[in-house]
Amino acid sequence: MTNTSFAHKDILDSLNKNLTLKEKLVCTHKAIEQFFPFMVRIAVTIYDPATNLLKSYVDSSDHPSPWQHCEAHLEDLPSLKEVLAKGRPRVINNMVTFENNESGHFKRIGREGYAASYTMPFFDNGVFSGFIFFNSHKADVFADEVLHELDIIGHMVSLLVINEMEAVNALTAAVKTTEHITHVRDTETGCHLDRMSRYSRIIAVRLACKYNLDDAYIEHILSFSTLHDIGKVGIPDSILLKPGKLTREETETMRTHARRGREIIDDLISNFGLDHFDYVSVLRNIAEYHHEAINGSGYPEGRKGVQIPLESRIVAVADVFDALTSDRSYKKAWSNDEAFAMLKKMAGEKLDIDCVDAIINSRKEVEEIQGKFKEDKFG
Repeated sequence: MTNTSFAHKDILDSLNKNLTLKEKLVCTHKAIEQFFPFMVRIAVTIYDPATNLLKSYVDSSDHPSPWQHCEAHLEDLPSLKEVLAKGRPRVINNMVTFENNESGHFKRIGREGYAASYTMPFFDNGVFSGFIFFNSHKADVFADEVLHELDIIGHMVSLLVINEMEAVNALTAAVKTTEHITHVRDTETGCHLDRMSRYSRIIAVRLACKYNLDDAYIEHILSFSTLHDIGKVGIPDSILLKPGKLTREETETMRTHARRGREIIDDLISNFGLDHFDYVSVLRNIAEYHHEAINGSGYPEGRKGVQIPLESRIVAVADVFDALTSDRSYKKAWSNDEAFAMLKKMAGEKLDIDCVDAIINSRKEVEEIQGKFKEDKFG
């Protein structure tokens, strides 16, 4: 007689499959519900130290939530700042009582009917990365025995999130290394990528409701937009750095950077084994199609309108706006008013109307980015 049995079913077996981070979080939530039926949501926010912003990223809800597309400076979230300062998780067993002394994020949670919350800060090798929230529709449910179980789940969720973020960072680092090895130089100054990537995110946030964009997509726009011109590593310096107007032949050579960028991205994805990674198509589209034009006059394929992926249309507007408002060897920086006026002229012809309207209607956020990532005399 054997003691071997295969009757037990792993309730987290789905995590072994090729799923998105959202799908993995939903599976984790369903597993927890088997033991704690009062649990109604697991949510993750991530922290951007460059801007001190805490941003919603992914949650296990299966319906649209006002919690999505939220961001705030950590300084404006005193209760969460306290959690981080103490470096320990926090239990709120009665949200109604707590909400009376809180605002913003927690009032939004209250409006969704959550009665209790458990908040865990998570770290990547000691560096603060964000918070994980466990929400309940019942009060007074987070007893010690429940918290011990949730601690394990929380650390598992943090590893899933960190793994995804590190995959993005690995791709970005590989691109930067490629640039250094090939000695790429460009007329774009040091803070260009910092600004245009954040302009891209602003546009994506503005378009989130209309295009049903989730927070993870928006954050990948921020990360991947910095790689839009990677194909320029293959352009000779005699063309890339030419101070005057390019000849027809030189222009054709310059235009090959879009297709070459897609090829480099494909190589990197293959070499890093990231074919399964969420949103790789977003990265490919940004590299290849950010010079397409709404009227079909762009390159490399002459796509028109919605044939151009949304992420490519977003990055195109962000890139043009920062080019207009930055000093170059051949021109002085335009004012925001002048740049906005030019974007309006280009809307519907070269640039996407929705994307143009999004950045024009985000002037306050644009100016904050410009103030944060100024060029200095060294570029």
